[in-house]
Amino acid sequence: MSLLIERSGALASLQDGGRFGVRHLGVTQGGAADWVSQASANWLLGNPLQAATVEITLGNLVLLAEADGYLALCGADLAATLEDQPITPGRSFNIRKGQRLRFGTPQLGVRAYLAAPGGFTAPQLLGSCATVRREGLGGLHGNGQPLVTGDLLAWNGAPASKRELRPEQTPALFTGAPLHVVLGAQIGDFSGQSLFDAFNCSWTVDQRADRMGIRLLGPMLRCSRQTMISEGVPLGAIQVPPDGQPIVLLNDRQTIGGYPRLGALTPLAVARLAQCLPGTEVQLKPVALQAAQREQRLLLAQWH
Repeated sequence: MSLLIERSGALASLQDGGRFGVRHLGVTQGGAADWVSQASANWLLGNPLQAATVEITLGNLVLLAEADGYLALCGADLAATLEDQPITPGRSFNIRKGQRLRFGTPQLGVRAYLAAPGGFTAPQLLGSCATVRREGLGGLHGNGQPLVTGDLLAWNGAPASKRELRPEQTPALFTGAPLHVVLGAQIGDFSGQSLFDAFNCSWTVDQRADRMGIRLLGPMLRCSRQTMISEGVPLGAIQVPPDGQPIVLLNDRQTIGGYPRLGALTPLAVARLAQCLPGTEVQLKPVALQAAQREQRLLLAQWH
């Protein structure tokens, strides 16, 4: 079974759970920026939670079904329609041969995830098909390129199950709740005023945002540490360069960094930030490591 891409911008790509165990080689993880929505879409079909999906950023995608199939859609509301009938995110649905699935412009959020039974098929490179354009790895053809018009998305088999998301399985990705931060090793190097501002002022998502990172605009943060040896950076790391404006590192980030860090967003906070359009105001809130781990365990348990 397959879908033909009749129209695609430059921001649709194949993403699975990511590429791990290779950062010592300078290879970043990639994978779904909003891993929560990707896992939910896979769960609806009974797939492994990290199976390959199409990450659709900001819409502008048209797919033509070349055979009957069953798909699932979660994440952002990108005004999706199937033969002009709205498709609401958070559900699975039938698609018939000759029907067109269209994605328009964002109504709520940035990234939607389309899942197929068993996951979309693509070459595995270093254990993953996650598309990382900068490194030329992953994707439909294994070269790190986004999906383009004329590409054929294929999958095999029928869904292992046809489920519905319960309300408790739908985390509040699109609320104004603060983004939780686990504090980092350099937190003591920031001035008291900077720490107050970091966690008591609003930050605006800048237009300089992609799968590598998202810059936040707000009060200038000052750090006494002028230089430091580059060190490994985790998903969600909040680096503060000399201009004092934080950069939150996402899935396609570099593997090491030499700027001091406030800390790192929790995995759920990363998913929420990945759904924020430029101009969105967000707030940061420190959280204990144990609380962040408990939140993550509870979230993962909802899919099992």
